Amino acid sequence: MSDYGDDGHEALDEPAFEEEGDEYYEPEPEPAEDEEAGRLVEGEEDHNIVTSGADPNAAANVGKGNDKSHKDKKIPNDQRSTTPFMTKYEKARILGTRALQISMNAPVLVDLEGETDPLQIAIKELRQKKIPLIVRRYMPDGYYEDWTCEELLQ
Repeated sequence: MSDYGDDGHEALDEPAFEEEGDEYYEPEPEPAEDEEAGRLVEGEEDHNIVTSGADPNAAANVGKGNDKSHKDKKIPNDQRSTTPFMTKYEKARILGTRALQISMNAPVLVDLEGETDPLQIAIKELRQKKIPLIVRRYMPDGYYEDWTCEELLQ
């Protein structure tokens, strides 16, 4: 005899509950990853740039409907208007990006003293101003400023 009281001779023809319809939940498709909207940009000239900024759409709209090219929207270093301090969001992004690179066998730029955790190595590189990444801060009008990690640490 089974746990449910039948001997296996009777087949259940009806489900234990009724379904109201044939509607199933279909998750929305994930948007395609845009390399310039908050991702690590890997191009010929834009290697090792991490984007940042108040308006994430400004990074995605670069070059759309504008008469200026992407390179023309770069603010010269002597005319930058944002503060020369790394925000906690930029720091988290930089450390995460660098730790991922280290975990994928990128060369480590500091002396290891027994550290094996990629995040701890990235933190040590940040303290010694050795991280080879550039923070790109987009402005609301689509222009951007590039800051090296060394310039943002004081």
